[in-house]
Amino acid sequence: MKKILALVLALCMVFALVACGSGNSGSSGSKTKIGMVTDVGGVNDKSFNQTSWEGLQALAAEDSSFEVKYLESKTDADYQTNINTFIDDGYDLIICVGYMLADATKAAAEANPDQKFAIIDDSSIDLPNVACLMFAQEQASYLVGLVAGSVTSSKTVGYVQGMVSDQMNLFGIGYITGVLEVCPDATVLQYNANSFGDSAGGSTAAKNMITQGADVIYHAAGGTGMGVIEACNEEGIWAIGVDTDQSILAPDHVITSAMKRVDIASQDISKAVKAGSFTAGIHMYDLSNGGVDLAPTRDHIPADVLTYVEGAKKEIIDGKKSVPTTVAECPAFTLN
Repeated sequence: MKKILALVLALCMVFALVACGSGNSGSSGSKTKIGMVTDVGGVNDKSFNQTSWEGLQALAAEDSSFEVKYLESKTDADYQTNINTFIDDGYDLIICVGYMLADATKAAAEANPDQKFAIIDDSSIDLPNVACLMFAQEQASYLVGLVAGSVTSSKTVGYVQGMVSDQMNLFGIGYITGVLEVCPDATVLQYNANSFGDSAGGSTAAKNMITQGADVIYHAAGGTGMGVIEACNEEGIWAIGVDTDQSILAPDHVITSAMKRVDIASQDISKAVKAGSFTAGIHMYDLSNGGVDLAPTRDHIPADVLTYVEGAKKEIIDGKKSVPTTVAECPAFTLN
């Protein structure tokens, strides 16, 4: 009986160990852990931080082998701290949202060569563990510029930019090019908000433009742009959103948005890490692969305008038309 009891106890111990091992296999230890660090616009910016996070949430909902988490940056000083938190917690991939995180991302990538990173809207980091997720934002901005130039009655439109940089300038260059193509004598009022998180400043800038006759205003300003849309809604003029379909913010006054599919890009690079096919360097998203586009909400765009825009889009995809990418090619762009 003693031998039988000992055997039973031994078997129980084995089963217990197996059960523990089985439980661990379904825990976070076996998951592909993706961490996202926002810029100062925050995760609820109704723009590219939020869109990136929604993409990761959708990925985790679709595939339970992914574990996703974000850390919000309130100031520039939080970038390095948040990145280091994910490194210390053993995350497989750290996605840094926005070119403002470039310095912090580069420093962390150099110090941690086995850690994989992705950064959105920056191509300056040339390291074997950093993927640069880039977007032809001038293409989508050009399309919404065509819309603005076509629907303006006053021949005065506005543009609010979050900050000045080579990447951010692409929004304005594309937009102004589109406006002037269909309305050569249009005036494009331009303002550099120097912030992605100043909604009140965005509202003030938009109202100043409206006072000067603007009847369509496009923003590429993250959270600052929420104030732009709010002002347009209050004053009863057209607003154009950015990064995601922002018609939900003012359904009667957002005529369209320049989509930038940071959600898809975040999902793509996360899947690559899980599959072991992560590649560093530039990953370009444009009209040809659906990485940028006009927003799907198009009810306010006149049919003839939409036909013209779709024709221009096809010409870009077919290589028959190109959109300027430098200030020299678009001298009407005056922000500096």
